[in-house]
Amino acid sequence: MNTPYEHGFMLSLLILALGGLIWLFSPFIPALFLSLMIAIATFSYYRQLKNNNLSSRRAALTLTSLITVVLILPLSYILLISTLEISTLIQTINEQFNYQQMSQISAQTIAGLPLPDSIIASLNSALSNNLESLLIQVKDFSIVVLKSIVSFSSYFVFFLIIVIFSLYYFYLDGEKIVKRIKDLSPLESRLDNILLGEFSNLSVTLVGSVFLVALLQGLIFSIAMMITSLPVLYFGIAMALASFIPLLGGLIIWLPLSLYLYAQGQTTDALIVVFFGAFVIGFIVDNIIRPMIIKSLSKQSDKSSALDHTLITVLSTLAGVIQFGILGLLIGPIIAAMAISIFDVYAIKYTDS
Repeated sequence: MNTPYEHGFMLSLLILALGGLIWLFSPFIPALFLSLMIAIATFSYYRQLKNNNLSSRRAALTLTSLITVVLILPLSYILLISTLEISTLIQTINEQFNYQQMSQISAQTIAGLPLPDSIIASLNSALSNNLESLLIQVKDFSIVVLKSIVSFSSYFVFFLIIVIFSLYYFYLDGEKIVKRIKDLSPLESRLDNILLGEFSNLSVTLVGSVFLVALLQGLIFSIAMMITSLPVLYFGIAMALASFIPLLGGLIIWLPLSLYLYAQGQTTDALIVVFFGAFVIGFIVDNIIRPMIIKSLSKQSDKSSALDHTLITVLSTLAGVIQFGILGLLIGPIIAAMAISIFDVYAIKYTDS
């Protein structure tokens, strides 16, 4: 027999326990979230390994090792190389920053832009009055950003250990965790299945589409760099990383590069960069190929998803970066899409009333 207030007291204890766990594990939440998304996106391969007469532990260990080699180690290598280059760049900025030289480069760049003489004169006038303070602010901001990347790199090793360790146990205990969530949920079983299925679908779609599009855009821009005899690996990786931000990401790579090439008199190279960056990557990949990849990866392709809406995807990605750092590229869209999924479940439950 239930005593008075027993239900409310148990609910309070449950909320308190959940809040305590979130507070306790808050330093690991980004790593756990990334590990969870990778585990969900690849869980079908874990089941296939189990069906091939492998034990649960061997299947989990095999797939975790494979993902570490294919995905995590290359990212670690890129981050290590980038950290070394950035450290050198910080030292160069501090030692060789020269106002006169930067002023001359800025004037040459503006003079080379395809603008009317009156606008160029206005830009030169405005720049000459504010250039010194602007350059100092840009220098300080650049150093702050570069140092934050270096500090993230030192944290990244520990972060990777947590991701790999968690990934193994998400494979091993994933089905038990899902069952426990269903047992604790006060919702009907069908609503639990809808929410969990939607989260699984979103994880597969987002992780798969993000990495496939990043790989594709990096390869395409590398071809442009080969044609223009620019550093292929550096700009290819830069474009791949920037492509994590839909529509806007590639712009921050190809636009400054094309303007610089044009200002240096390399008009043909600038046009090649604009063609590959604006048309092939910005239009074809972002607006045609990306939706096709998202649709093909979605288990419910006949149902609209928040990831199909460019405005929601872009804004949630940018907001995720502001709130969570680089992992916000994945966390932001997932939160937005899951919120819309919860609205859908609410409508299913109470549409008649």
